[in-house]
Amino acid sequence: MSRLQVVSGKGGTGKTTVAAALALALATEGRRTLLVEVEGRQGIAQLFETEALPYEERKIAVGPGGGEVFALAIDAERALLDYLQMFYKLGSAGRALKKLGAIDFATTIAPGVRDVLLTGKACEAVRRREKHGGYTYDYVVMDAPPTGRITRFLNVNDEVAGLARIGPIHNQAQAVMRVLKSPETAVHLVTLLEEMPVQETADGIAELREAELPVGKVIVNMVRPHVLDEAAVRAASGDHRDAVAKTLAAAGITGGTKLVEPLLEQAAEHAQRVELEREQRAVLAGLGVPAYELPFLGDGADIAGMYRLAKELRKQGVDA
Repeated sequence: MSRLQVVSGKGGTGKTTVAAALALALATEGRRTLLVEVEGRQGIAQLFETEALPYEERKIAVGPGGGEVFALAIDAERALLDYLQMFYKLGSAGRALKKLGAIDFATTIAPGVRDVLLTGKACEAVRRREKHGGYTYDYVVMDAPPTGRITRFLNVNDEVAGLARIGPIHNQAQAVMRVLKSPETAVHLVTLLEEMPVQETADGIAELREAELPVGKVIVNMVRPHVLDEAAVRAASGDHRDAVAKTLAAAGITGGTKLVEPLLEQAAEHAQRVELEREQRAVLAGLGVPAYELPFLGDGADIAGMYRLAKELRKQGVDA
């Protein structure tokens, strides 16, 4: 399995929760996973009910079988300071630039530079080795920007081409692209079984393929169980309404006659949702990308819920 796992998705699909669950699923049997945030929202800290993540790698969870999950919130300004120190040995001069606002200006006025700094920090973690020669992290999972911006975010070579055709920034972009376009990387897209997220997923896959970036899996999130199908709804309506009322009465439910119509309306809505989900699954199947499915968490995306999702991902073949 690719060592850099990039997770994107339309807003509201739960991509941060899925990224966290994926990091837990990969951190098994002594393996180490780094979960990286690049949007500055501190969503990972909220999920793991910990204080805001600093610009340093911190252990935040233990995976099944004794693995470890570390987390890092990458800050573009701090990354640029690191970069200036690495290539230009600016030291205190770099900190002076920050006080003058030059660092913030550079990362704001040139979004391509900002993206190469953010992705570059994640790629550095992928390549980093310990003194004994082994990788520091077995996997790096990136909670990336939404689907509408993911290709531009990852295609940093094109983004900085007009800014720096030679020199350290150009070389950094080239090094990042060698990782992002290699088998070491997989870009997963999170979706719901709804028309707009599925369409955005299809568009995102097309854009990634056009940019020659490696598409990983489609992860269908918040899948609800199917309780009734259309045949069951038809059986409960029409001439069978009296039978439904008698069944409710036999179950000790008072006022069962008044409940028949609302129950049938809910059943019809459920059947309609099942049909719409069937249609969206067909669209996803036509994309030619393997998919995982994760259940809807009725109690919300808390720590227990993430471990449950991680278990589901393992059952479906993550790192198989």
